Amino acid sequence: MIRVIGIDPGLRNMGWGVIDVAGSKLSHVANGICHSDTGVELAERLLSLHAQLTRVFTTYRPHTAAVEHTFVNKDGVATLKLGQARGIALLVPAQMQLTVGEYAPNNVKKTVVGVGHADKGQVAHMVRMQLPGVQFEGPDAADALAIAITHAHHGGASSLAEAVAKASA
Repeated sequence: MIRVIGIDPGLRNMGWGVIDVAGSKLSHVANGICHSDTGVELAERLLSLHAQLTRVFTTYRPHTAAVEHTFVNKDGVATLKLGQARGIALLVPAQMQLTVGEYAPNNVKKTVVGVGHADKGQVAHMVRMQLPGVQFEGPDAADALAIAITHAHHGGASSLAEAVAKASA
């Protein structure tokens, strides 16, 4: 069994979702959102996200991680801030010496829903179908679970399972 964490980067709300992968079977472990206060300096917000995400990693001990690529929009300042939050999403698993898969938003939607331009509601519905009984802490957590599912389907978890099997042989 391989434990996968998906991370949906955000400066205000950073979603995370943990699943276990056993062959083709997926099971929900946990999900949540790391929050940062908009009323404090950027450096403090990033530090808070780092501390919260580190606690998630130490609690759930994933074997591999997946992070969504930054969506570039017309507001350059917002895109840069999102990129800084994404840096935290990449840094924490790197500090835990984990491999990190990176996926474009359209790739996640296509993997989970079947079409690359699905809306958040469709993504959440299909995550519920693949992880029966799951309760989301919010839309960012649902997206993070979709990222974890994408990683499981695109070989991130299976290649790690092969490496673990070879090492223990």
